[in-house]
Amino acid sequence: MPRSSDTYVCQSCGNVTAKWAGRCEACGEWNTIEQELSEAGPPGSLAGSLSGGGSKSKSKKIDFTSLAGGGETVPRVMTGNAEFDRACGGGLAEGSALLIGGDPGVGKSTLLLQIAAGLANGGQSVAYISGEESVSQIRLRASRLGAEKAPVHLASATALRDILATLKSTKPDVVIIDSIQTLWSDALPAAPGTVTQVRACSHELVRFAKASGTIVLLVGHVTKDGQIAGPRVVEHMVDAVMYFESETGRDFRILRAVKNRFGAAHEIGVFEMTSKGLEEVANPSALFLTDNEVPASGAAVFAGIEGTRPVLVEIQALVSPSSLAAPRRSVVGWDSARLSMLLAVLDARADLDFGRHDVFLNVAGGLRIAEPAADLAAAAALCSSLFDTPLASGQVVFGEVALSGAVRPVNQTEARLKEAKKLGFMGALAPSGAASETLSVTNATNLADLVRWVRRQG
Repeated sequence: MPRSSDTYVCQSCGNVTAKWAGRCEACGEWNTIEQELSEAGPPGSLAGSLSGGGSKSKSKKIDFTSLAGGGETVPRVMTGNAEFDRACGGGLAEGSALLIGGDPGVGKSTLLLQIAAGLANGGQSVAYISGEESVSQIRLRASRLGAEKAPVHLASATALRDILATLKSTKPDVVIIDSIQTLWSDALPAAPGTVTQVRACSHELVRFAKASGTIVLLVGHVTKDGQIAGPRVVEHMVDAVMYFESETGRDFRILRAVKNRFGAAHEIGVFEMTSKGLEEVANPSALFLTDNEVPASGAAVFAGIEGTRPVLVEIQALVSPSSLAAPRRSVVGWDSARLSMLLAVLDARADLDFGRHDVFLNVAGGLRIAEPAADLAAAAALCSSLFDTPLASGQVVFGEVALSGAVRPVNQTEARLKEAKKLGFMGALAPSGAASETLSVTNATNLADLVRWVRRQG
């Protein structure tokens, strides 16, 4: 008889403890620790031998090889959706496993059903397995999306043993599992959706993908803080982790690759939700720019990079006198700690007085910016609002601001300037060394250059 023992596992991070507690010591989440029953492996298995439950199994010698190969490339499968293919790094790699997460209702199932239809219409054998919806519900969505005639193989199942047996016999090219939290393995006593089940089911599906060459797409639920539910080991097992993001009240969606073994991380694909499903946005810069005929103070256009794609976005700032002892600081779409640092540098190095002003900063369009190259654009918007001086139209700004007040160079300068020229911009404020044959580039070495540049705009 295999021995069993009770353990307590955090459903948020996967931390294992010997007893129940209200708060997980590893991740700090409350009420996430649940009791799970773990079993030792059968006699002769690796788990059984390690726990003393049986004799050691017969080992097999592994073969090593050299790094020098024949120059093989991983075959790619194009989905027919340019934005999805871009986020994946140029299409789906054969034998890869992808994990796609997002908030409820963001459109994960809609996107994957459209991808399944595109692959099936392109000649690929696609299996769509849902543990959350019935086949009739999926058919209703397909009818609404105009994809009801696509030769996609549908099934509603949650038993991992049955799913793997079917996939091994049918051998599809692409498998979509919606979602991994609904699957369960009868080899484990834990309930479906627990960390033990999610980890085990993910491991078996990834093994199937590597052994058969089938592409496996897994849908994952997210926690309240936006992380994919389950242990981080699930993200380590798959080849790519993608987040499907949206802002409340906005129709566009962003598919962001946070990990990709076959492409660039932080690559994005932009979609717009319509009555007929998700449509590709080929030019995201036009989506994130505000079309104002009359320039307003406190607005600067930032030339950013998302993955390998240059994107122009407007940064808006409002600076107003404050009657409070501690002036308010509010930021949307940017790091609040970065804003506090930038305000301190502007006060100390440029002799500006933000300490007695309320400061509000917003990234237009709902895009979230993480790269330090946005420092100079944010500083330009703040100075423009403080001086009440609108910046001249047709100008883009980018550069990193150091604590010394110096403006540091950033990567992919040429791509940023080319995107600005393509969208009709005529000039740029950029770090020293940036140059363009088609744009008028003003170089800034420190914040003093920025302040003089902003004042000249008036």
